[in-house]
Amino acid sequence: MGLDGPTGNEGVRRRGCSCTKDDFLPEESFKSWGNYVQALQQTPERFMDRVFTRSLDSTELHEIKARSQHEMKKTLSWWDLIWFGIGAVIGAGIFVLTGLQAREVSGPAVVISYVVSGISAMLSVFCYTEFAVEIPVAGGSFAYLRVELGDFMAFIAAGNILLEYVISGAAVARSWTSYFATLCNHKPEDFRIIVHSMSEDYGHLDPIAVVVVCVICVLAVLSTKGSSRFNYIASIIHVIVILFIIIAGFSKADAKNYSDFMPFGIRGVFKSSAVLFFAYVGFDAVSTMAEETKNPARDIPIGLVGSMVITTAAYCLLAVALCLMQPFREIDVDAPFSVAFEAVGMSWAKYIVAAGALKGMTTVLLVSAVGQARYLTHIARTHMMPPWLAQVNPKTGTPINATIVMLSATAIIAFFTELDILANLLSISTLFIFMLVALALLVRRYYVSGETTTANRNKLVACIVLILASSIATAAYWGLSDNDDWIAYVITVPTWFLATLALHVAVPRARNPKLWGVPLVPWLPSASIAINIFLLGSIDGASFARFGIWTVMLLLYYFFFGLHASYDTAKEAAENKMGDGLKKVEEGVKVSSEAQ
Repeated sequence: MGLDGPTGNEGVRRRGCSCTKDDFLPEESFKSWGNYVQALQQTPERFMDRVFTRSLDSTELHEIKARSQHEMKKTLSWWDLIWFGIGAVIGAGIFVLTGLQAREVSGPAVVISYVVSGISAMLSVFCYTEFAVEIPVAGGSFAYLRVELGDFMAFIAAGNILLEYVISGAAVARSWTSYFATLCNHKPEDFRIIVHSMSEDYGHLDPIAVVVVCVICVLAVLSTKGSSRFNYIASIIHVIVILFIIIAGFSKADAKNYSDFMPFGIRGVFKSSAVLFFAYVGFDAVSTMAEETKNPARDIPIGLVGSMVITTAAYCLLAVALCLMQPFREIDVDAPFSVAFEAVGMSWAKYIVAAGALKGMTTVLLVSAVGQARYLTHIARTHMMPPWLAQVNPKTGTPINATIVMLSATAIIAFFTELDILANLLSISTLFIFMLVALALLVRRYYVSGETTTANRNKLVACIVLILASSIATAAYWGLSDNDDWIAYVITVPTWFLATLALHVAVPRARNPKLWGVPLVPWLPSASIAINIFLLGSIDGASFARFGIWTVMLLLYYFFFGLHASYDTAKEAAENKMGDGLKKVEEGVKVSSEAQ
C-alpha cells in the first residue's frame, strides 16, 4: 500500500514542525537555480502532463493522505455533521444580506430568491455527497476534481476554494462587528475606524473582526471534536433564537406589506438569488470533514442533506417574517431584523436578535476555519502548496499550520474590505466551484479509462460541451440584455435539454456508486451546472474583474511554483510505486518520459 508514501516525503515526517527551506520547496526543481531554470524551460511539457493526469481514488485515500505525517482522528457522527452544517451556513447571509436585497433588489419576493438559491445549493449538495462518500478525505472538491478532471483544473478550483473561505470568513467577521455594535446600542459603523484618505470600499478598518478571527483560530486548532461540541451547543441556542424571530415576526405580520410582492420584476429575483447564494456557502466545509467521520457512507448523506433542508426552510421563513413586519422600502440594510422589531414596538427583541446573529456568525466562522484548514492541508499534500502546510499536529490531530495561515489571511481581508465587495466576489468563486463538481460527477459516472470506448468518450465530450455552451449562452444573454426578450431562450434552453437527454440515452454508464449515489443522473448534475452558471450571469461586472485578477495571480503562482512542485512529487511517487505506477495517465500518476 501507499501508506509509506514516496521516499521524498519521509524527510517531511522527520522534520516535524521545523521551518527550513525544504519544508516549503523540497522538490528537485528547487534544489538549485540551475534546476529551477531547467524546470521553467520544460514548463510546456510539464503543463501538458498535469492537464492530462488524473489521480486514483486509492491514491487520494492512501498515498496523498499519508503525507500529513499523522492521521486526523475519526470522531464525528451524522449528528455532528448536521450541526456543523447548520453552524456553517446560517450566519451573516440571512442576518445582513436579506435586508439589502429586499430593500433594493427584489422586494418581498426575496423569499423566492432564497428558494432559487436553495435549489441550486441542494443540487450541489447531492453532487458533493456522492464524492464525499466515495472519497472521504479532507481535500473536499479539490480531491474530487483531481480524480475526475485532472491536476490543473483541481488547482484552479483549489485557488477559488481558498478565496471562497477567506472571503466568507472576512465577510462574516465584519458582520459580527456590525451586530455587536447593534447589541451595544451603537450604529453598525461606530466600532470601525474610518480612514478618509483610503478608498470608500477599503477604508473602513475593522479591528474587532481581527480579534474575533484570532479567537476562532485558537478554538479551531485545539480539537475538531471540541469544536464540534462548541458548535453543537451554540447552534442549538441559535436555532432557538431563529424560532423566536419567526414566531414573533409572524405575530406582528401585516399582510399589506406583501401587496407589492415583486416590485423589481423577475430580474430582481434572480439578481438577488446570485448574491444570496452567499447565505448558503459553508456546507462544502462539511465534506472536508469526511476524513474525520466514523461512518462516511451513512453519516455524510444524512449530515449534508439534512442540514441543507433545515437551513433552506429557516431562510424562507425568516425572509417572509421580515417582509411582513415592515414595508420593504423601510427595511434597514445593516441590521434588518433588529430594526424591524423596533419598528413594530418590540425594541427589547433587538437584543435577542443581535445576540442570536452573533452566535450564528461565531459558529459560521468556527466551521469555516475547520473546513478551510483541511482544504489547504490536502492541497499541500500534493505539493501544489508548500508541504509545511500539510503537517498534522500529533497531539491535537488538527492541521495547525494550515489553520493559522488561512485565518491570518482572513483577518487581513476582514480588516480592510467592505461586505458588499466580499459577497459578490464570494458568490462567483463558489458558483464556479460547484459547477465544476457537478461536471466532475458526470465524468465520473460516464467515463472510466480503459473501459469507455473512444466513440462513447467523444459523445460524452460533445454532450458536456453543449450543456456548458447552452448554459453559458443563457446566462450571458440574461446578464447582458436590458429587456425581457425571451427569443434567445427558445434556442439555449432546448439545447441544454437535448444535450442532457442525449447523454442519458446515447452514452452508457461507465460506473455506478458503491455506497451512495446521486439520483436522476445525468439530469440532476446537468441542472446544477445550468443553474450555477445562470446565477453567475446575474453578478456585476466589477466582481468579475476582481475574479479575473485573482485568476491571473493563481496562474502566475502555478506556472512558476505549483506546477513544478506537483510534477516532481508525482514523478517521484510514480517511480517509487514500481510496477503499479506504470498505468495509463487516467489510472493514476503519469509516468512521463523523464521518469523512464
